[in-house]
Amino acid sequence: MIGIAIATMAILSCDDTTDTLGNSLTSEADHFKILTDTFFVSSQSFVTDSILSRNQYSYLGKIKDKETGTYVTSSYTTQFAMLESLDGTPFLPDKDSIASRDERGEVVADSCSIQIYFYSSVGDSLNSMKLTLHEMGRPLEEGHLYYSNFDPKASGLLRNDGNAIKKNKIYTTLDLNLSDSARALIVDKTNMESVMIPLNEEYRDKDGVVYKNYGTYIMRKFYENPDNFKNSYNFIHNVCPGFYVESTDGLGVMSEVYLTELLFYYKYVSGDSIVQGNTLLSGTEEVLQTTHIDTDKERLDELASDNTCTHLKSPAGIFTEVTLPIDEIKFNHENDTISGARIVFNCMNSDVEDGFEEPEYVMMLPKDSLYSFFENKDIPDNVTSYIGSYNSNYNTYTFNNIANLITRMYNARKSGNASENWNKAVLVPVSVATTSSTSSPTITNVSNDMSLKSARLVGGSANPHAPLKISIIYSRTTNQ
Repeated sequence: MIGIAIATMAILSCDDTTDTLGNSLTSEADHFKILTDTFFVSSQSFVTDSILSRNQYSYLGKIKDKETGTYVTSSYTTQFAMLESLDGTPFLPDKDSIASRDERGEVVADSCSIQIYFYSSVGDSLNSMKLTLHEMGRPLEEGHLYYSNFDPKASGLLRNDGNAIKKNKIYTTLDLNLSDSARALIVDKTNMESVMIPLNEEYRDKDGVVYKNYGTYIMRKFYENPDNFKNSYNFIHNVCPGFYVESTDGLGVMSEVYLTELLFYYKYVSGDSIVQGNTLLSGTEEVLQTTHIDTDKERLDELASDNTCTHLKSPAGIFTEVTLPIDEIKFNHENDTISGARIVFNCMNSDVEDGFEEPEYVMMLPKDSLYSFFENKDIPDNVTSYIGSYNSNYNTYTFNNIANLITRMYNARKSGNASENWNKAVLVPVSVATTSSTSSPTITNVSNDMSLKSARLVGGSANPHAPLKISIIYSRTTNQ
């Protein structure tokens, strides 16, 4: 019995339809019958207001979407983690050992800066871009969900007393001084380009106390009360709420920010020598980082209204809604088991030169779970949520077996507990993190794709191409 089902699924995986399979395969020995059928599937685009801003990377820049003719701007917030030292090294050397002092003998930092590391960029890396670094007045709070339409400036989280750090920086994502071999490493993402924002000017905290620079402020706060540096929560709420990095000028580059670091230098006495020391704080996944995305929703609505296809567009953009023909699939098969359900989404070639790449991964899940899945940090279970990867050879996304999803939807309908979206699923561009095992990698995290991706899928109510179909395999005992 299992062998027959596997063989039939193998046949299905070689073709997008089951039209040539015949009506049934039987095994008298096992008293078991396999039936196959295909059904039409309807689909449409819909615009998302925002997506959950919980991703490994942040995004910075402004770029024109040539498909829509609109501009996408991304800015981000970052906090800095206070991680426990594995070897017991204190956050700073003993105060008496610090050799960097001002004229009054007070501890100072020799210099301080924020460093932003780019993992990759879309667009012309030679274009000049401008960012503005804003000091936060209040932190983003744990336990709150922040979506991509959350604007920390409009929400009043920035420090605005006139003494806040607010620094402009013009940058390019490619350093022209790099050798060709170094640039090649950056293309391969093994060497990251970065932007440094010096924080060496005089700094005045919210109590009016003046420090040589921001690093001096951090150092003195530590020596005043080390408890505020015991963990990230204390540090964020009592010392440094974080920063907002806003894209304020320039066009043509969107960068994936791998890491933001706060770094300051000082000298201290070690043995009989005065040595150079430094302390580095990083924005990591242990603290909150959010990306704020600004785009033209009206133009996205126009694009989504094109019924000759459906769209996938990220970041906060367009998803594809799929209506599965559950009643048709189960008609006259109420007592049969659905053992296979395969659906292939064909991509259409872009009409736009130099358009965005197709999403690498797309997730299918019930429409009612569109937000809760990401909020709960769920992992695809191949029961109600599935991952499909882009196949560049065939220009497709394939979901080989969503039988469990169909069965769940049918049972919910039959029990009377179904919502109005009971037979609707959604295709969502996602970022996927896996274990490093090459033999059998395991998905460890799935988040909304915040990068610039776009695909047109065959479908829509005015689809001029072959209709979207789903191939079904039923299992039936011969005594039914």
